[in-house]
Amino acid sequence: MEALLLAQQNGSGAMSIMTIVGIVLAVIVGLFFMIVVFSFGMLWIRANISGAAMSIFSLVGMKLRKVSPEVIVNSRIMAAKAGIPLSTQELEAHYLANGNVIRVVTALIAANKASIDLTFKRAAAIDLAGRDVLDAVQTSVKPKVIDCPDPSRGRETLDAVAKDGIQLKIKARVTVRTNLERLVGGATEETIIARVGEGIVTSIGSAETYKHVLENPDVISRSVLNKGLDSQTAFEIVSIDIADVDVGDNIGARLRVDQAEADKKMAQAEAEKRRAMAVAREQEMQALDKENRAKVTLAEAEIPQAIAGAFKSGNLGIMDFYRLKNIQADTGMRQSIAGGKPEAGPQT
Repeated sequence: MEALLLAQQNGSGAMSIMTIVGIVLAVIVGLFFMIVVFSFGMLWIRANISGAAMSIFSLVGMKLRKVSPEVIVNSRIMAAKAGIPLSTQELEAHYLANGNVIRVVTALIAANKASIDLTFKRAAAIDLAGRDVLDAVQTSVKPKVIDCPDPSRGRETLDAVAKDGIQLKIKARVTVRTNLERLVGGATEETIIARVGEGIVTSIGSAETYKHVLENPDVISRSVLNKGLDSQTAFEIVSIDIADVDVGDNIGARLRVDQAEADKKMAQAEAEKRRAMAVAREQEMQALDKENRAKVTLAEAEIPQAIAGAFKSGNLGIMDFYRLKNIQADTGMRQSIAGGKPEAGPQT
């Protein structure tokens, strides 16, 4: 009997421990649910009453995965109200990839309202590529006007010269809309501005006279537009409009003046070269003349010696000598009568 009472007491003790454990577990579970309800209850209610139903455990999982439940819920509600089906997994994946989920969903809604075929996958790729997907959609709906050249870069006009040498200063405006198919990997506005500027300069350069450009500026815009300048860019060129045309300098005349000045300087340099050569040649001839005179003087100096040698050898007599002297005297007299300077004869 005592053993039975002891067993009953042990059983009641074990039951009381199990009861306490159960109560503690129930309290813990209750607290957990209370925390979950207080943390995610309003989000869960908003999602379910807005047509973007999801379980409360999905919200808890987002929090554990370091995904903002508010962003995902708000995005799904926006998409659901616009009639765009988006899964929670797609939104979470884009959020974890550091994408702007709200902006992507907003862009999808704007594209859907404008009847533009834009998928979430393409919109997410555009966003992750660093492009503003919402601005791209808005530019696709409402074309954007780009100034050519860009005034922010310090240039107000495009300067080009026609075949007649007259300079024209052009301001153009390019209307573009975004090409969503080529937005990822496509060239930006700077490429459009550069290509349009190159096309305008080429078109003006091929004009026979600047007057043709002033009379029909639309010829330039049509010519540039037909070149397909938007190839491999993120934009589609809608139109190119010439906003202003001003006549600049006469570049051709200035170049001809510069060329004439350069030719004159070259001719002067050539003439100076020839003059210097002539002066040098004159100096050489003067030196050569002095050298030859010196040689003549040396040769004349040998005449008295030759006469003396002829006397000694008997080849020259005294009468021959006097006749030579008389001839020299007659020659000097004739030169003095003629007014010329008597030439210096050999000293005999």
